[in-house]
Amino acid sequence: MKKMFLTALLMAGVLGASAQSKDGGISEDMLSRIRQGYTATPEQKAVKNALASNSMATLAINADNLTMIDTHFSHRVTTHGITDQQGSGRCWLFTGLNVLRAKMISKYDLPSFEFSQNYNSFYDLLEKSNLFLQAMIDNRDLPLEDRKVDWLMKNAIGDGGQFTGVSNLIMKYGVVPKSAMPETFQSNNTSQMANILRLKLREFGLELRELKPTKAAERKEEMLTEIYSILVKCLGVPPTEFEWARYDKEGNLVSKKIYTPKSFYEEYIGEDLEKNYIMVMNDPSREYNKVYEIEYDRHVYDGENWLYINLPIERIKPMAIASIKDNTAMYFSCDVGKFIDRTKGTLDIANFDYASLFNTSFPMDKKQRIQTFSSGSSHAMTLIAVDLDEHGVAKKWMVENSWGVSSGYEGNLIMTDEWFNEYMFRVVLERKYVPEDILRLLEQEPILLPAWDPMFAPEE
Repeated sequence: MKKMFLTALLMAGVLGASAQSKDGGISEDMLSRIRQGYTATPEQKAVKNALASNSMATLAINADNLTMIDTHFSHRVTTHGITDQQGSGRCWLFTGLNVLRAKMISKYDLPSFEFSQNYNSFYDLLEKSNLFLQAMIDNRDLPLEDRKVDWLMKNAIGDGGQFTGVSNLIMKYGVVPKSAMPETFQSNNTSQMANILRLKLREFGLELRELKPTKAAERKEEMLTEIYSILVKCLGVPPTEFEWARYDKEGNLVSKKIYTPKSFYEEYIGEDLEKNYIMVMNDPSREYNKVYEIEYDRHVYDGENWLYINLPIERIKPMAIASIKDNTAMYFSCDVGKFIDRTKGTLDIANFDYASLFNTSFPMDKKQRIQTFSSGSSHAMTLIAVDLDEHGVAKKWMVENSWGVSSGYEGNLIMTDEWFNEYMFRVVLERKYVPEDILRLLEQEPILLPAWDPMFAPEE
């Protein structure tokens, strides 16, 4: 009798689910109406045939916008050379180091120079490993299915990031010239290394959740020793001391000294990145003139979460223009994949016409795209130029990219001001370019957002 009752309950559940499915599912009548909604006109058939053997982007190219954007800029920061992150997600680090590189080349009139991205990448991955492992200890009382633990496990480690990582890592570990720690195959192609690290960290994370706090701290150090060994095999041993010779543009030796990574930074850059730089954001899905902080959006456990001031785009542009006019490059991030013409090296909302291709419309604004995860900051580059009209209004902008010199326009990307409005998200400015009323906003208590907020996405 009991078995029959359970069977009846199960059947009722199945039937109930079935009935519910019918109410919200696609019925035969609905499917018939949907099919009738598609009319196989010659134009529709031509589009279908074209899509069968061509890329969507190729077919959506706007023929009315094929002319190359004017490459003249009224104001441009002096830069030398283009870097290449290759098959890695380290755009944030390349961008941060490129901002400092431009300063160093200008200050010392160097023929060329490049910092070692591999050196800071090594400590970035070591610090991120510690961040994850300590987070596992801190949250060990939460169940695995808790959203925070779930997020941590899914995002155990990666080589993406943002400017807070640049500032915290450099102030803690310094910098070295590229010659002191050059790239390796694994630093240029990080996916396999990242998979190995994620596997080990998740394994370690499960173990740490079962240990008492005193034992967990001891065991974490052993785990980090193992992670360090993996990183050495992939990236090499980070130098603690090195010799570097500086030459002028004529090839004459200016100096030759022994440095540590921190003494090298102090001599050639010497500014406090954690105090001198302000991150501003244009996120219309949040209230403007507020300070926001994202939990666990940092690279170093004892460092700082990503903190930003959310501002209207009209407040951000004058600061960026002032920086460029003063020959100072900026860390800049955006949704680079939207309307990018890689051949011309342009970012222009008129580059592609998907609406005409599919006979539909895409009416969401920037706020709605953020709220629905349709757009977000995906890539960091170095903002180096602006073209102003006779009234001082920006017509277009240019960024130095890190995809190699053969990519885009001589390694750069040119964006229209309209594209800038829609897909620019973050700019990091020196304090001297930020008005006092904006700086005073930092006196607010930051609004803490969860790690899974739409604005978290690491820049790669």
